[in-house]
Amino acid sequence: MQKIYEKLGLFYLGKDVDKETLDFTEALTLLKNKNFTTHAAIIGMTGSGKTGLGIGLIEEAAIDNIPSIIIDPKGDMGDLCLTDPEFSPNSFEPWVRDEAAAKGEDPKIYAQKIASMWKEGIESWDQDSERVARFAAVEKRIYTPGSSAGLPVNILSSLDVPPSEIMEESDTYASYLKSTTVSLLSLIGEETDALDTPEYILLAQILNNAWISGETMGIEKIIGQIINPPFQKIGVLPLDDFFPQEKRFKLATKFNALLASPSFALWMKGESLDIQKLLYDENGKAKVSIFSIAHLNDEERMFFVTLLLNKYTAWMRRQSGTSRLRTLLYMDEIYGFFPPTKNPPSKEPMLLLLKQARAFGIGVVLSTQNPVDLDYKGLSNIGTWFIGRLQTTQDIERVIDGLGGQIGSSFEKSEIKELLANLKKRTFFLKSAHLEDIRLFGTRWVLSYLKGPLKKDDISQLMGPYKQQTAQSEPVRAASAVSEKTYQQIDASIPQYFEPDPTGTNTFFATLGAKATVRFFNQRRGIDEEESLVFSLPVDESDKRIDWENAEEDPTDFEKFPHKAPSQAHFTALPRVILEDRGLKKSIRELKEYLYQTQGITLWRCASPKLESRPGESRSDFMVRLDDLLQEKKEAEIDKLKERYGKKEKTLLDRLARAKERVAKEEADSTSSLIEAGISVLGALFGKTSVTKIGRAVNKSGKILKERGEMSRAQQRVADVQEDIELLSEELEEKIDQLQEKYDIDKCEVSEFKIKPRKTDIDIESCALVWRI
Repeated sequence: MQKIYEKLGLFYLGKDVDKETLDFTEALTLLKNKNFTTHAAIIGMTGSGKTGLGIGLIEEAAIDNIPSIIIDPKGDMGDLCLTDPEFSPNSFEPWVRDEAAAKGEDPKIYAQKIASMWKEGIESWDQDSERVARFAAVEKRIYTPGSSAGLPVNILSSLDVPPSEIMEESDTYASYLKSTTVSLLSLIGEETDALDTPEYILLAQILNNAWISGETMGIEKIIGQIINPPFQKIGVLPLDDFFPQEKRFKLATKFNALLASPSFALWMKGESLDIQKLLYDENGKAKVSIFSIAHLNDEERMFFVTLLLNKYTAWMRRQSGTSRLRTLLYMDEIYGFFPPTKNPPSKEPMLLLLKQARAFGIGVVLSTQNPVDLDYKGLSNIGTWFIGRLQTTQDIERVIDGLGGQIGSSFEKSEIKELLANLKKRTFFLKSAHLEDIRLFGTRWVLSYLKGPLKKDDISQLMGPYKQQTAQSEPVRAASAVSEKTYQQIDASIPQYFEPDPTGTNTFFATLGAKATVRFFNQRRGIDEEESLVFSLPVDESDKRIDWENAEEDPTDFEKFPHKAPSQAHFTALPRVILEDRGLKKSIRELKEYLYQTQGITLWRCASPKLESRPGESRSDFMVRLDDLLQEKKEAEIDKLKERYGKKEKTLLDRLARAKERVAKEEADSTSSLIEAGISVLGALFGKTSVTKIGRAVNKSGKILKERGEMSRAQQRVADVQEDIELLSEELEEKIDQLQEKYDIDKCEVSEFKIKPRKTDIDIESCALVWRI
């Protein structure tokens, strides 16, 4: 069963800590998830518990169906994949095998001990296996760019033309172009700080020229255009005067050496950096995508992180604005990527995200154990700070100075310094723009097993099922026996094209090639789309009819092939159905009928709330947009509930205050505690007092009073009002449950429908016999 804080969009981080005794109190540390749209930073020395806090944040987001992309330079965040709601020793055994060996213990026995310890630890923090199961159900993937250990990533798409939302905003586009250029140069060891070098200016102009022309770039194209740029001047200077041919060749050689490297081939395989698919599955459910880059060298890390941040920015700019937390971008170690004086390529896109992401509902969380080498001025947009134990006086002074000396009224500056040097593990200062004052808290027991940095073998084993799934989905082309003939005499009305054969074997297979344009028009929905299609249909001598259902889309422009057959070529035999089809008119009619029956714009719709997908929007993207709408409606109704129940709360608190005045002085202390307990629940729900007090047990107060025997009328009045407050809390929780049910996306019926073309809107531009090698 969901906890009340999960229903209200609150992250359960841990429990408040008493600053005098440094012991846990009963008050839960809760933060509204939407507060993370103003971003957060986690700072603490090695062993302070930063990883546990970061993993806890990602767990809370995943449980709330908020997806995360994680940049993991150290390899710790893969621990998010180590969960088992059953706490089976068999699940834990591979996770603890190395630790058991180091301690000289039997792995099976040790796994049983650790599984029991983890189960007891989770339950001791008022969590259960159901909560673990909800988190375990979230899809989690580990990507390893440049390595086959995890899921590979194809970085070629990162050089695609930026979306129009980037291109149309000059400052954003300039930042995108600059960081992409500098990251490419850093990959081949070129100086990255200087933006006036010939290498930078040439490469930037090549990329800019291509993107403005709508041309997608790749490493191969970059090499070719460095040697022979598609322009003759740089500014007003002739190209060869500005950057001579021999120096351009030297630069191209560096990129060529990179491309020729066997290890770089791994950068060209796997999924593209499609942020939407990394965040959501096909049903619009949240995913956790972890980019483990511990195996890369410094230049490769900088290159990949910069490209990923650029792709993330491009995705962000295509989203609608929202005040709710849509997604988290988490970086487990920011050291080197955001320094105070230097300007590595990663810094500018990160600054852009910190400035703009809030408006799109994106929370950026940065973690580091190196507080000195941080650009605190750049981090001024961060609203929430988690500060754990720091090792040196320099670290402590840097953090306090970085926060502008604003350390709250609950702690003196000298007290903060003393505490930061002596904090227990998993204990943090919490300073947030959304809280009235600074507070001290300890993190809860996380749902994931904290194994530590994952090795390549660990990652490979965890991602094995996903790799197998990808391999099974790849099509396998079946071989077939064919009879060959020399060139056949074919009616001159049938156009023919011959694919060039660089091998010289000149053995050709018959296909039908066709180009078609299909228009989809629906005035009521404002749809007027046109789709261009190119088909390739293999044909065989035994075919009795032309079956366009077996055709495949083929982007190759067959009309650019030669018309004349090469000499001494061999050809597969043609079926009579083609030989007798003058001008392929029958084939064209059948293709047109096939397109009329099969083509359409697939759209999705939901009856309540009423919403339809847009052309080109996938089901996954539509489900994400639908869930955004549901969450916004739910939050609006919760706000109305707060206003209505706030008035009832005020009435009860006024009664409670009057009852307090009548309580005898000797009863004041106990009654005061009862009143505080009464305020804590509703006050936290309405955001009028610390939300961390929601964990205090409301129902204890009434029981304490009743067990004391006879009570005065004033005491009885206090108990009665206290009971009314508890009933009000239960009533509010019931109302919230009803809203959860009402706006649950799983309760929405989503159906598919199509916008069909009219026959008059189907144009077969060409159909020909295409001989392929």
